[in-house]
Amino acid sequence: MLRIAVPNKGSLSGPASAMLHEAGYRQRKESKELVVIDPGNEVEFFYLRPKDIAIYVASGKLDIGITGRDLLLDSGANAEEILPLNFGRSTFRYATRPGTAKGPEDFGGMTIATSYEGIVAKHLADQGIDASVVHLDGAVETAIQLGVAQVIADVVETGTSLRNAGLEVIGEPILTSEAVVVRRQGATEDHPQVQQFLRRLQGVLVARSYVMMDYDCRAEHLEQAVALTPGLESPTVSPLHNEGWVAVRAMVPAKDAQRIMDDLYELGARAILTTAIHACRL
Repeated sequence: MLRIAVPNKGSLSGPASAMLHEAGYRQRKESKELVVIDPGNEVEFFYLRPKDIAIYVASGKLDIGITGRDLLLDSGANAEEILPLNFGRSTFRYATRPGTAKGPEDFGGMTIATSYEGIVAKHLADQGIDASVVHLDGAVETAIQLGVAQVIADVVETGTSLRNAGLEVIGEPILTSEAVVVRRQGATEDHPQVQQFLRRLQGVLVARSYVMMDYDCRAEHLEQAVALTPGLESPTVSPLHNEGWVAVRAMVPAKDAQRIMDDLYELGARAILTTAIHACRL
């Protein structure tokens, strides 16, 4: 059986399980379940702390896992990213009191508090900056107020909590993270079960990003219509019973669907509709 690690809690847990369910895999019904066997797909899922997943995968005890890019890099484990999953996005940045520093180049001799010391230490070393890093678990904003550090490095979304603590974001982002599939470095690339698993997840990603669009248009407007809906390879075009009309079907990006429908209507297309895609293979 393919052995896969899944986050057992936190912001990655729910979306990861939802994606696996969409991909046709059995998932746990209760949060207390630590192992779920899916015999139909020959997969065994292990629900682990997100921070530990890269370490388990690197050890070779588990074949692949889902975790955050930030957690993978911070672990220093001998594992690598093989597929981004487009959820759990976050930005990792430095912050400090106004006037303390303009960017990392001013951090010399300072102490930086963070929950991700591996990422920060590497970032500082890569830029040749001599600064100390202290590890804290959560609520790192208070480190400056309590005099533990002059700078913090943390996940930033809106920046509201930092501003409320009297801090400002400085410098360029250290890292942009999202959920990713990871495997042990040097693992066999053509493992058939791994490839099937990745194809299923890629199918979910495409299905979430596209809709199927159908419409009728005059034959003389077909080339213009097809330019608006080129599809992946090309659209499907079928003649209608009424002479001079054709039916067109194509996949279009979901984010552009309403605009494309407007443009098609202006072109003279009618009976324009979209349907969700639940699964696909490209």
